[in-house]
Amino acid sequence: MAFPGQPAPGGGYYQGGYGAAPGGPSFPGQAQDPLYGYFAAVAGQDGQIDADELQRCLTQSGIAGAYKPFNLETCRLMISMLDRDMSGTLGFNEFKELWAVVNGWKQHFVNFDSDRSGAVDRQELEKALTNMGFRLSPQAVSAITRRYSTHGKITFDDYIACCVKLRALTECFRRRDASQQGFVNFQYDDFIQCVMSI
Repeated sequence: MAFPGQPAPGGGYYQGGYGAAPGGPSFPGQAQDPLYGYFAAVAGQDGQIDADELQRCLTQSGIAGAYKPFNLETCRLMISMLDRDMSGTLGFNEFKELWAVVNGWKQHFVNFDSDRSGAVDRQELEKALTNMGFRLSPQAVSAITRRYSTHGKITFDDYIACCVKLRALTECFRRRDASQQGFVNFQYDDFIQCVMSI
């Protein structure tokens, strides 16, 4: 990668930092928290929710609004993004963090869906990603658009899946970029574990 505004040898852009997701950290006090009702309604006796339960929880909460409910693969991606103990489930604090992040992404989606079509196009996606702090090459944005769009339009569910994957891959990269210069060396097995865990 390269420095701000400079193409890297491999084609990426680097601004001296990495993009982030809107939304804040979780906080204690779950019993009084209104989100706890959604969480507790689907969490089993173990106090954790898996992808199926997360899908039900998010659907019942109405977080998707008028958009179609999240598909199961998107829910799996959301869990993998915050599943720090690698259990395949989320506890309440992880769920709260997810809720804040998804709400931030939803607000971005609404703000950048300028024609109110319920989907964003490549240009709207690029503006949203730039607003989140990601500095990606036009080629990278085009690749993301091809991966997550249908006929050039990215629905809310696919937009969330894209944001989850981008955040998780960025975190994986950032942990290995000790000097914060935009370069890392991966061993093959480490690379596969990183990509396949998302």
